[in-house]
Amino acid sequence: MRLLNLCRAFGARMRRPSGLPAKPEARHALVGPGHLWRQKRAFQIDFLRRAGLEPQHRLLDLGCGTLRGGIPLIAYLEPGHYTGVEVRTEVLEEGRRELEESGLEIRRPDLRTCSDLSHLDLATRFDFIWAFSVLIHMEDAIAAQALGFAARHLAASGALFANVNLGGAPQRLWQGFPVVTRPQRFYEELAARVGLRVENRGCLRDLGHVSGEASADAQSMLRFTPK
Repeated sequence: MRLLNLCRAFGARMRRPSGLPAKPEARHALVGPGHLWRQKRAFQIDFLRRAGLEPQHRLLDLGCGTLRGGIPLIAYLEPGHYTGVEVRTEVLEEGRRELEESGLEIRRPDLRTCSDLSHLDLATRFDFIWAFSVLIHMEDAIAAQALGFAARHLAASGALFANVNLGGAPQRLWQGFPVVTRPQRFYEELAARVGLRVENRGCLRDLGHVSGEASADAQSMLRFTPK
């Protein structure tokens, strides 16, 4: 299934009385377990700061969704240094509402929708590219596009971080998206084709992601850097 078809397949929209903000649990259920949104938000900025993210760095949030993880990153980074890319228009609309409700529009994040990463050129090199719970929802051809896109946009000393399911479990679906499990060799081979190397930084549980969901906590964090 092509990325645009995946976008169309994801038809869930927020429904609420006009003018009223969505409850966080409902909004962020568009990108994961609604009851874990605080834990997921805290983990993302905590991990990235421990990985060396500083306010002057430029960060690309690939699959930024509802800005569940983006809000504290936007607040932390210098104005204009956060870029978010999302395939689902209706989900990014919720992210824009989250941004407005948080009073962070003044930080000038660059938020974009894109249905084909192979044709997107942001004309910027990023110190960090963050793909949290993104590659696990991409079929092989789209994952290859994503790594090519990252390679074109990484600074020479930059890094892409992405959590993945490693192993050989059968593919399943989540809200119209595949949930894929692959051997690490798959990512190493894709990365090599676009001039990246891969390092496994360990399972999320050991990196501070303790959600109580065994499958999520057991995911591995991969770090991709230019060769």
